Amino acid sequence: MSTEIEITKGDIAQVEADALVNAANNRLWMGAGVAGALKRAGGKEIEDEAVEKGPIPVGEAVETGAGNLKAKYIIHAAVMGQDLRTDEEKIRNATKNSLKLAGRLGLKNIAFPALGTGVGGFPLQRCAEVMLEEALAYPGSLDVIFVLYSNESYATFTSIYAKMK
Repeated sequence: MSTEIEITKGDIAQVEADALVNAANNRLWMGAGVAGALKRAGGKEIEDEAVEKGPIPVGEAVETGAGNLKAKYIIHAAVMGQDLRTDEEKIRNATKNSLKLAGRLGLKNIAFPALGTGVGGFPLQRCAEVMLEEALAYPGSLDVIFVLYSNESYATFTSIYAKMK
């Protein structure tokens, strides 16, 4: 049992994986940022299915189908409530619960964006530390792909992961 970590630069909506993680609000509406990109590329049915499962507690995660995306599931990780703010504990719990859900679904891999750093305004460096800690601590066998959209986020995750290895 081991967790493999891969860090790549790109658009998560274009990634082929068992599950793509959506940085969600607890009502699971898909508006801006990663959620908007996934909805535009995958179809409105993803949001319709998600909203039916909400609201969920901040820090929890639920799965839906992936519409037209190259994935089996979208895992909606609630990193913020209606105030659209997040913090370290919410990001840690959302990451951990997304990994656990992937395990329960029997997935081989999961792709994450930098949770909470866009709309949620959470500092990128601390996000990378928290998410990488949770991925490395995951007790199962799962390939974790961090898909970072900007050069800055890619460089930050790469640098922090190199220090943790």
